[in-house]
Amino acid sequence: MHIVLVEPEIPQNTGNIARSCVMTGTVLHLVGRLGFSLEDRYLRRAGLDYWPRLKLYCHADFLEIRQAYRQSNFYFFSTRAKGKIYTDIRYGPEDLLVFGKETAGLPSELLAGWPDQCLRIPMIKDIPRSLNLSNSVALVLYEALRQQGFPGMG
Repeated sequence: MHIVLVEPEIPQNTGNIARSCVMTGTVLHLVGRLGFSLEDRYLRRAGLDYWPRLKLYCHADFLEIRQAYRQSNFYFFSTRAKGKIYTDIRYGPEDLLVFGKETAGLPSELLAGWPDQCLRIPMIKDIPRSLNLSNSVALVLYEALRQQGFPGMG
């Protein structure tokens, strides 16, 4: 599995996601401009001693990662997605799960370009907030891994 974070802003969230990636054998991709340095102490602290085990790739923009993984499925998670929820998909081991930055989510043009691959996590509608990014990633990642029988995990 692959987790893709487009322009993440909060180092603690990315650190928590990195730790989840290490513990599940998932590759982490960071795309675009980051809101922190990869040397940030909060990022490293959240990853603790797992950081050296992280499979991490950085991409200048989304086009770069799209070209590198042309044969893979991309799924985009957004509170603005219509229709399908994250459990409606049958995930495969090479799928890329794409999440946007904490304050704005994924860019509208990215969502518009992939309408059939845009998914949402059900939430109560009348609350002007959404789940924390690291919680959302963990929720979706573990559903995808559950569907695959938690490969390589005990």
